[in-house]
Amino acid sequence: MAFREKVEDLLAKALEERPALFLIDLSVSDSYKITVTLDGDQGVSLQDCIDISRAIEYNLDREEQDFSIEVASAGATSPLRNIRQYQKNVGRTLKVKTTAGEEILATLIHAGEEFIVLEWKAREPKKIGKGKETVLKKAEIHYGDIKEAVVEIIF
Repeated sequence: MAFREKVEDLLAKALEERPALFLIDLSVSDSYKITVTLDGDQGVSLQDCIDISRAIEYNLDREEQDFSIEVASAGATSPLRNIRQYQKNVGRTLKVKTTAGEEILATLIHAGEEFIVLEWKAREPKKIGKGKETVLKKAEIHYGDIKEAVVEIIF
């Protein structure tokens, strides 16, 4: 079994034991540096990172292959890459860039299996008379049409 396959297998077993955690990214460099990025339905604690790191590290033989390992959580400003990340952020404000070049700052009100639904207020010209009025807008965006989505941190 190749080194990367061993790592993938050990990681899968470790994540099976912690169903609230899920994988965002795994990379193994040519110099055997293992980098694991995780997220969780209730976030990722330092202890979660330690446990996943140990589950991999303690089951690989450094005599067979020397390696380094880094396990981290997806940062608060990291782009969303997984449907579970969208689902855990329902109710929060997202900045979404679409493949059509549109940029939307809106509240995520739904995250399904195929698309998300965003809602925001916009100022538009009145239909009758002069001036502008505030209207509530909604957009359904398929995951394939999202170039990048990031949670906006609001203080």
